[in-house]
Formats: sequence, structure tokens, C-alpha cells
Amino acid sequence: MEKEIKNVFRNGNQDEVLSEAFRLTITRKDIQTLNHLNWLNDEIINFYMNMLMERSKEKGFPSVHAFNTFFFTKLKTAGYQAVKRWTKKVDIFSVDILLVPIHLGVHWCLAVIDFRKKSVTYYDSMGGINNEACRILLQYLKQESVDKKRKEFDTNGWQLFSKKSQEIPQQMNGSDCGMFACKYADCITKDRPINFTQQHMPYFRKRMVWEILHRKLL
Repeated sequence: MEKEIKNVFRNGNQDEVLSEAFRLTITRKDIQTLNHLNWLNDEIINFYMNMLMERSKEKGFPSVHAFNTFFFTKLKTAGYQAVKRWTKKVDIFSVDILLVPIHLGVHWCLAVIDFRKKSVTYYDSMGGINNEACRILLQYLKQESVDKKRKEFDTNGWQLFSKKSQEIPQQMNGSDCGMFACKYADCITKDRPINFTQQHMPYFRKRMVWEILHRKLL
């Protein structure tokens, strides 16, 4: 694994395609964002979220749909009409978990809608609270239900949370937010406790390179 990863990080044609799947293409330039303390880009996060969706089809995993990294910004700035066609081929109400990567300019966070728990939860590796994002997503569910199902979405019993910094692992630098968002999603979509730390990040970065190259989660 180490040798393969070193070869990828060596200087080569930055536009060389190293992995293709899910109608997404990952180049050497994209993979370089996983090196050292670089910030993950949209391509890497979207590819990883698609691998989580793929894994969710296996027996024993909750079913998952992940929105792409541009979804929430578009929803927040342009409203429901701007994103309603994004789900014309998917019934979001048929899965257990919806993953929503959230990009706050220079910081990645994650929102999770869990239909089993009737919850919208916000995960921020720098301890930020974003109840507004949770409200926007609950409103989205209501609009999506009316548009696609022709019926009101029952919000009775639904809860909105922003995880406090002491409840989830926090980053100790200014560059691992994308990694934390991805690893939160990894644990959540396995129904496992989130119990990694900042110290795991160098290993997780290398592991993600391997996973993307092989299009397979370890």
C-alpha cells in the first residue's frame, strides 16, 4: 500500500486520470489534496461519498444516499426550485440515511438526516453550531415530499441537533476538516460510534488514497 501511495504522490502529469467511477474522474491533482495537510477538494469528497453509497447496498449496512458537495450551497442560496431536479432519479424517502456535505467557504462540515431516528444532525470538527442548516434541510424534506410524493411530510417527532465539540472528535489543525467530515460519514453509515482522533488522520489520508484508487472501502 505504502509504495503505491508514494508513486501516486510523486510528481507526474497532474491531469492523469487515476480513478474513474460514479461518472466522476479523479486526477493526480485531485489525489494530491490527500497528501500531507492539503485541503480535500470537491472531487475527492464526492467520490468518497459515492463509495459510502455503494457500500450501503451490501447486507448489514443502512441504506444511504449522499448529496454532492454543491447541493447544500445551491439549496441555501437559490432555494428548493434550484435543486428539485437533482433527485428526479432517486427516492430520498426510501433510504435510512441522507448525507449532506456542507462547505462553508474554507471549512467542511456534514449534516446527516436519519429517517429511522427522525433526526437532522450537524457535525462540525471545529465545534460550530449550525441549527439553521438543520432547519433548511428539514424544510427541504417537506418541499421534496410535496413535489415528489404529492403529500405533506410529517415532521412530528423530528429533532434537530448540532453536535457539541465534546460529543464528537475535533480537528487540531486548520486543514483536516474534509477528512473529519468524510470519516464522520464513514462511521455513521456503518452505525458505528465515532471514536477516531486527530492522530488517525495521516493514516486515514493514505487509506483514502488506496480506497479511491481501488474504488473499494477498506
